[in-house]
Amino acid sequence: MPPPLVERTPMASSHAEPSGSSRIHGGEWRAVALSFTYFFCVLAAYYVMRPVREQLTGALGSTQLPLFYAATFVATLLLTPVFAGLVARYPRRAVVPAVYGFFIACLLAFVPLFTSHGVLSPRALGTLFFVWVSVFNLFVVSVFWSFMADIWDEAQARRLFPVIALGGTAGAIAGPLLTRTLVSVVGVAPLLAVSAVLLALALVCAVLLGRWARVHGGRRHEPNHEGAVGGGMFDGLKQVFANPFMRSMALLMLLGDCIGTINYALVADYSGMAFTDPVSRTRFFANMDLSTNIVQVVVQLTLTRWLLVRHGPAPAIAMWATVTAAALLVVVFAPDPHVPVIGPMPWIALALIASRGFAYGMLGPARESLFTRVPRSLRYKGKNAVDTAVWRFGDLVISLSMNALRVGGVAVAGFAGMAALAAAAAGTLGWRLGTRATAAAAAATDANVATPAAGSRA
Repeated sequence: MPPPLVERTPMASSHAEPSGSSRIHGGEWRAVALSFTYFFCVLAAYYVMRPVREQLTGALGSTQLPLFYAATFVATLLLTPVFAGLVARYPRRAVVPAVYGFFIACLLAFVPLFTSHGVLSPRALGTLFFVWVSVFNLFVVSVFWSFMADIWDEAQARRLFPVIALGGTAGAIAGPLLTRTLVSVVGVAPLLAVSAVLLALALVCAVLLGRWARVHGGRRHEPNHEGAVGGGMFDGLKQVFANPFMRSMALLMLLGDCIGTINYALVADYSGMAFTDPVSRTRFFANMDLSTNIVQVVVQLTLTRWLLVRHGPAPAIAMWATVTAAALLVVVFAPDPHVPVIGPMPWIALALIASRGFAYGMLGPARESLFTRVPRSLRYKGKNAVDTAVWRFGDLVISLSMNALRVGGVAVAGFAGMAALAAAAAGTLGWRLGTRATAAAAAATDANVATPAAGSRA
């Protein structure tokens, strides 16, 4: 039987603060502003370079995705134990800046590869850059949320994570806007330097936030609240198999990955057919990212804050799954899912925008709030293994399966139907995880309330 996942119930917290449960308290403003800016810079840096990666994928076609995903899986499988080893031996204040410093150096090293013709073939550069950006995305975002779960307690997470996630949303909107504006003026390579500057600003925010957490953080009274986690290099991978909660989170990740990989492959194929040059493909993907992130911010400002704070993660995950399945079923039954419906966007692109927008705006904060209720070792090692190695394993298996199914005659409608089924399964699993967490929290709260009462009667 899995251990309790929570310490307090959402209902208990909302009863304590019926009118202000989602508000930022006085002493939290500086840290929330730093967290907001930190996440803004991380996702802006990623979304500046993401369209560059996507146009390379569109040029080569989705049948090449298994190669990309295999290389990414190997890279993450090698780096996950390295990260676990770092957090086992060094304190948080050393590990987090080291991770971001490493990725800044790599970004700057890529600039001459995009400007020097003939150094790498388009296929080699496309593979290398796809792998690096995929690893970058997994590690920097995973480290960010591990850091957040390490400085905010469970009650703060429910109130503040939707607000902090808006920083990422703002960055995810600013990134595509920067790319769309700059790519026609400066070209592709200088965009990588823009990403490096944004990531350097994120590093500064992380350092300042760490200093605040040592004095004011919600977990500062916990033993070893920022020290080395201890243990071994392979603990994270072991926890995925040994811990019931981590197994469930890994399965939820794989189901979500099935949706994302299928959607992404269909859109990559469309972009390769519809656009013939790198600039137009880059602009198309920047526009799609911008649309996705507008959906995300609307969802976060309305539904997510209400659902997550008042009702917990279960209904938020279920709503994401419902919207995603509905969008995919539209693709299944559309007469021609490649015909543009809104501007250059066909049904397959609109389905990706809807599923990603709700995943980033609703599923993300709900899922991350679950990790605030587990020990530090799981927050850093197990979570990182799920967010990196498990995710990229799913990419590889799903893309290989798609290529095999294409040989058997499966087309767009068939793949969209499979992704809709995955959404239904993910919603069911997420509902069970969320309700089990809430039930465990209620039991823990009742026990905490009953103990002093028994003592007073004695």
